[in-house]
Amino acid sequence: MKKENRKLAQERRAKERAKMERAQKIKKVLPPVIVIAVIAAAVIATAVSSFRNKSGGESVSGSSVSTSSSISSSILSSASSSGAKTLDRTAGVEVKSGDTVNIDYTGTIDGEAFDGGSTDGQGTDLVLGSGTYIDGFEDGIIGHKVGETFDISVTFPENYGVDSLNGKDAVFSVTINGVYR
Repeated sequence: MKKENRKLAQERRAKERAKMERAQKIKKVLPPVIVIAVIAAAVIATAVSSFRNKSGGESVSGSSVSTSSSISSSILSSASSSGAKTLDRTAGVEVKSGDTVNIDYTGTIDGEAFDGGSTDGQGTDLVLGSGTYIDGFEDGIIGHKVGETFDISVTFPENYGVDSLNGKDAVFSVTINGVYR
């Protein structure tokens, strides 16, 4: 009986040691994982907000957008302090594919503005040729000039993901605020 008890005690201690080793590994790995998770959450929130603002999806309100906006501002300010390009607002500067522009736009379907189809005068940055907007939108900006306001006609894809926009023809009134140089 003593040998069995001793063997059970040894197994129990081995399990406890293994458990403690796992806990120590977790303590080592957890802080970097938390940092990565927070950064990933910020990037996702920013991407979702940006996608909805840029693609004409339903407008988003609440703290997640303001959090992602403040994170975006923080990232942008640190980028600009590290030698990033500045926004050239000189009227008449022509934009081309590959340029990053700051634009404002308001989208309408059958003459009516739709939720999420406007920058509401806040401006948004877009890399021309990136394919992040619906087909035809970015190409419709290329060749226009800073300070210019013009219309772009596009059609939302059938599977766009917002029932009220799927397959609809839209007109976006776009103003180019500047181009990053």
